[in-house]
Amino acid sequence: MKYWRVIRYWIQSKYDVSTADIEMMLFLYSEEIFSKKMFAQFEQCMSWDENRFRRLVKEGWIVLWRERKGRKANLYKLSYKGQTLVRTIYRKLNGEEIGESPSLNPLFRNDASYMDKQYRKMIVEMNEFIKQQRRLAQE
Repeated sequence: MKYWRVIRYWIQSKYDVSTADIEMMLFLYSEEIFSKKMFAQFEQCMSWDENRFRRLVKEGWIVLWRERKGRKANLYKLSYKGQTLVRTIYRKLNGEEIGESPSLNPLFRNDASYMDKQYRKMIVEMNEFIKQQRRLAQE
């Protein structure tokens, strides 16, 4: 968790999602299958965004798992895209390096903002720390 802020900023830049969207997907990842009601219950402790559910569906983060039948509500799940985002977060938190290539990481492009450049420095520092930890573990 030491580099959570750096990883979160990188995820937000790479996938164009908000902090609340990331937190929602982390919650839904553990739920696997969920209803819109369950989504709304967790959303109550987040910043207000009445279009969050529709937007996440439209952007492909959430998909319909089972269509409504009679009194049974629609059920949803995180899409492959959403699951990949969450797995990426977990891998980075567990010590996988963040790529420093401008083609894969928007923070390393030439047109990066001042804050992107500050986080870029932290990514380089984080990657060095991870490499050092690996070297120490091998000894």
